Amino acid sequence: MPDLFGEYLSRLDLARRSGSLGAYGGVRLMELSDGLERGVRMLEFRTGSGLRFTVLIDRAFDICEVEYKGQSIGWHGPSGVRHPGLHEYASEGGFSWGRSFSGFLVTCGLDHIGGPQTVPADNYNYPGIQTNAHGLHGRVSTIPAKLVGYGERWEGDRCILWAEGQVRQAATFGEQLTLFRRIEVDLGSNDIRLSDRVQNTGFLPTPHMFFYHINIGAPLLAEGTRYLAPITDVVWAAHTDRYESQGVGYRRVPAPQDGFAEQVWQHELAADAGGEVPVALVNDRLALGIKVTTRKDQLPCLYEWQHFQAGGYAFGIEPSTHHVLGDLAARERGEMIWLKGQEERLYDSTFRILDGAAAIAAAEAHIRAIAEQPEADYPAPSGRFRPLR
Repeated sequence: MPDLFGEYLSRLDLARRSGSLGAYGGVRLMELSDGLERGVRMLEFRTGSGLRFTVLIDRAFDICEVEYKGQSIGWHGPSGVRHPGLHEYASEGGFSWGRSFSGFLVTCGLDHIGGPQTVPADNYNYPGIQTNAHGLHGRVSTIPAKLVGYGERWEGDRCILWAEGQVRQAATFGEQLTLFRRIEVDLGSNDIRLSDRVQNTGFLPTPHMFFYHINIGAPLLAEGTRYLAPITDVVWAAHTDRYESQGVGYRRVPAPQDGFAEQVWQHELAADAGGEVPVALVNDRLALGIKVTTRKDQLPCLYEWQHFQAGGYAFGIEPSTHHVLGDLAARERGEMIWLKGQEERLYDSTFRILDGAAAIAAAEAHIRAIAEQPEADYPAPSGRFRPLR
């Protein structure tokens, strides 16, 4: 039964109070109509708890804006919501991905993650193609989805707001990978549930790599915001040559900086008894946070992205199928996921808004009970990339 504005209301109670569920929440379809975002279809979710978020149908069915009681949680990048037809796949040495990079959830894959690389085209059943040149984080985030459906579904007195989409990444002679995505949230709830299924809908073995670029921005992101995670080992840092020179460790967020060069870490995280891995970013001054929960058996690796440059200011939580070592390393280490014809992988995640000091304390206690993260701001990276099965 939804908890709405201090009352537990049944389906009948809600029907009596209004001629439409839209007075409390719901899902609606709209289209953006100006500038670079013109023509992009979007779904808007409102849960009645103060949570509002949007889903970009034409950008991989990714989650864009996330707001709670008027406070933005998702990151608004400088590129904005760019129409996928304007994306430049082959320019800037594979780094043009950054010209379409904005929003709370940006999906990376489906056959490549990490930096630009040229890799063997072993999956291409075509003698004329020997290699495949990948740009940063793959192709999927700028592919429009097919909208399967959306709406509100009642199960007794429980109301579920939902949407489903399909994102197909395919080429003649090449990969045929489809992302089947379902997003749900209960009316009156602060928990967004993401269920992904990636299937090789073709018949040739195909490489598969996948991760979520979960991006948090201001005002949740601010000086003093804390990162909480059950870290058992700091495995790697991209910035070891300047590890302490910028004065920013892994645990706390500074104010926006001039001339800040991004920092990326990979941490080894422990799971709870149910196999789940929770991490959180919390702002104690606002008594507001976001908790991200994934499964260790689905996304065994996790990166932390720090982009504290003024005018960009973002923090990324990045659960991944693979280490940061990249595509070629995954092949060399025998860790590349090769999906056989019609084979699939499942990925289940939850994004929970932490409203108030008590919710933050409960999340912190849950995470600390799994593992105590290092107290040092600059723990020495171990370089231990554990084998992935």
